[in-house]
Amino acid sequence: MSDLLHWQQQDRSLLLSGKLDHETLLPLWQQKEHVVRGVSEINVSGLKRVDSAGLALLVHLQNIATRSGQPVVFHGISDKLQSLITLYNLQQIIVSAEESR
Repeated sequence: MSDLLHWQQQDRSLLLSGKLDHETLLPLWQQKEHVVRGVSEINVSGLKRVDSAGLALLVHLQNIATRSGQPVVFHGISDKLQSLITLYNLQQIIVSAEESR
């Protein structure tokens, strides 16, 4: 069960947990427009694994929210996820709430 991706919206936050990878992201992908509606923060602290496909989905979620006029910050970025963000040179796109203060 922990290998699955789970998400829920609380107020203006989208909370993600489990694994966000090429094997688990399809259900979130299919609901992406609805899931990010009204979201200003994406909390990734509950993610155990993120691969490059998962990172691409995070960028896409952020882009959808931004297009609708809502800037989005990320909360709880792990060292491993930060390394992946840096590897793909996405530091200006995936903005940590901790760094934007």
